[in-house]
Amino acid sequence: MSGMGRTGNGRGRLGSVLSGLAVAVGCVLFLGGFVWGALLYQPYTVPTDSMSPTVAPGDRVLAERIDGSEVRRGDVVVFTDRVWADAPMVKRVVGIGGDTVACCDADGRMTVDGRAVEEPYLRGEEPASPIGFTVSVPEGKLFLLGDERRTSVDSRAHLQEAGQGTVPAGAVSARLDAVAWPLGGVLERPRSFAALPGGISEPGPIRQVLATVTAGAVLILGGAAWGPLAGLAGRRRRSAGRSGAAADA
Repeated sequence: MSGMGRTGNGRGRLGSVLSGLAVAVGCVLFLGGFVWGALLYQPYTVPTDSMSPTVAPGDRVLAERIDGSEVRRGDVVVFTDRVWADAPMVKRVVGIGGDTVACCDADGRMTVDGRAVEEPYLRGEEPASPIGFTVSVPEGKLFLLGDERRTSVDSRAHLQEAGQGTVPAGAVSARLDAVAWPLGGVLERPRSFAALPGGISEPGPIRQVLATVTAGAVLILGGAAWGPLAGLAGRRRRSAGRSGAAADA
């Protein structure tokens, strides 16, 4: 009997140690994931429907902090420019320094340096822009459009100004990586820009951040639940043992 007791106590102590270790590791992962995410990402609420259907007004998005040198065509970015009301705005980069951006070709598509660009993120079968334009993007500047081309107030609204509606690359503060609420997942990079010089950007580590936070939460909950579950199992074993002893009697 005493040997069985020691074995049971040993298992209990081991379980307790493992449970505490799981909670400790879980806390490190959970808090570390949040800190990691806070350093790399900024939350942002989309104020208008100019980027519909990609993101809708009121959507809470996570934008990776970057500088202008990291911007690629197809990126959905957060930027601030005093000519554009000096408030944070969300638009898609369709042209970078040195590009000639024009619209539209015979099939209603936008072209970059004469190459037609498929834009699957646009709504319906409408042309890439209801108004035509041709812009030579100066070095260090960006040409930006909303995905809702009918109503978006974007670079096309500033074509008559100096720079033809382009924005300094340094005005960009972040690049959208995911829609946090309502749950929309990671934004895919448009492959249609990949064949152009410089290619497209890679997604930030948002999946790794979420995986770290999730793993931490699972370990914390699992470790914290071990004690009550082990106690319940022990009580059931003792109850079964007493029932067996009564039956033998």
